[in-house]
Amino acid sequence: MKIKKNDKVLIVKGKYKGKTGVVLRTYPRENKILVEGVNLLKKFVRPKREGEKGKIVEVSRPIPISKAKLICPKCGKLTRVGFKILEDKKHRYCKKCNSLID
Repeated sequence: MKIKKNDKVLIVKGKYKGKTGVVLRTYPRENKILVEGVNLLKKFVRPKREGEKGKIVEVSRPIPISKAKLICPKCGKLTRVGFKILEDKKHRYCKKCNSLID
């Protein structure tokens, strides 16, 4: 996957278009990512103990990776990701400013 955990992304399609957030988790098999503050659903949580009240909590759900675009940490622009092999290791780089993203 070209987008990894702790990357900053911008949502480019859908209901949350224009929002930015940090990737909390990736799901490579489903090609989805979990972005902080995006795709929120309200979920009812039952009371755990007697005397406690139930509550409604907002939970983030995964979105398809194709709806998000990476924001380069160096130049701050929306970018595509490329790969370079340096010293027998694969590194991601920004296609706009050619700086390494790792």
